[in-house]
Amino acid sequence: MTLMNAENESAFRATINEGISLVDYAAPWCPPCKPLLPILEELGEAYVDSIRVIKVNCDDLPGAASEAGVMSLPTVILYKDGVPMEKLIGLRPKSAYQAIIDKHL
Repeated sequence: MTLMNAENESAFRATINEGISLVDYAAPWCPPCKPLLPILEELGEAYVDSIRVIKVNCDDLPGAASEAGVMSLPTVILYKDGVPMEKLIGLRPKSAYQAIIDKHL
């Protein structure tokens, strides 16, 4: 999983414009964001050849979060070639994230 922060906002935009990216918009102070992290790490390992899993700290990249329409944390958005295809708000079971990944592979 790649952590995107303020100094690489342009890299974040370039990254989601190619292929499939699962982006976790979260913050260190967000309680439901913490149990999501190991789920996303497992998915990143399971789909290492198919997708990128990216964690965005919304405190560091508020512009990216705002542009994505993030209103609640955590929000996970699946992008395909830069286009948001699916959005899951709040903590979900691993199977929910797997389902949206499998749907767009």
